[in-house]
Amino acid sequence: MTLTQRLTPYLFLAPALVLLGIFVVYPIIAVVGYSFTDFDIVRPPVPVGLDNYRKLLDDPTFWLSLQHSVVYLVVTPILIALSIALAIVVNRAMRGINLFRALYFVPAVSGSIAIGLAWTWLFDRNGFINSVLLAWGLIDKPIQWLANPSMVLPIAMLLTIWAGVGYYSVIFLAGLQNIPEELYDAARIDGCNDLQKHWHVSLPGLRPQITFVAVISSLAALKVFDEIYVLTGKTGGILDSGVTIVFYLWKQAFVLGHAGYASAVAMALLAITLVFSIVNVRFLERGQGEA
Repeated sequence: MTLTQRLTPYLFLAPALVLLGIFVVYPIIAVVGYSFTDFDIVRPPVPVGLDNYRKLLDDPTFWLSLQHSVVYLVVTPILIALSIALAIVVNRAMRGINLFRALYFVPAVSGSIAIGLAWTWLFDRNGFINSVLLAWGLIDKPIQWLANPSMVLPIAMLLTIWAGVGYYSVIFLAGLQNIPEELYDAARIDGCNDLQKHWHVSLPGLRPQITFVAVISSLAALKVFDEIYVLTGKTGGILDSGVTIVFYLWKQAFVLGHAGYASAVAMALLAITLVFSIVNVRFLERGQGEA
């Protein structure tokens, strides 16, 4: 093999590797370095050693944001259950089914900011939900949904579930269509009703898809930002009631100008995500091996 032949594959890879180095590798290395400095974007970084990480351990808002991010993981099992149910409903031949499939997939292709703004209007003091409740006589005065610290995070989680069901149900629909019909016939012969048929055939057949969706949806929940940003008007909610770890990172870096400390938060998030990813990938590999 000539030198030219050996170099040819690397020449084709070079543009992608250069872009990867500039926009992925270098920012990661820079963030690692900045996490050991006092850096406010305006002034040059000043080395401070482990001070940012010590501050992180004693920062109650950081721990609150981490707690909110962990609570946000509740959306994962709910998303999986609703997406599987929706996939089962649309996995049949009936009039108008293609239109219905297109409609429930609309949130998946809509911008998260646009969806957030629509939900902000829904839960506004003079928004649609309060108007309906007042018209039906269920409440006497408008409810301040997004001004209630106990409601901000659940509303954001509800938004995430509503926006994600259509996307994940497509994954489960593809999985259902790969399950042999003979297995359902055998279940009917054994006397299974519709619920038992899906419990004993559909769910085991969807195990690889369930594990995959669990991985990507849980990682997305850990990194949620758009929903909190829009619903709380960039504040994170009263008493930081909606602050997640990514929102806290953004606030420290781009609102307060503490880029060095934000880099330490980013490294903590990287470590948490890495550990979480390794655990999930192990489950994914085990699921694929047993499927």
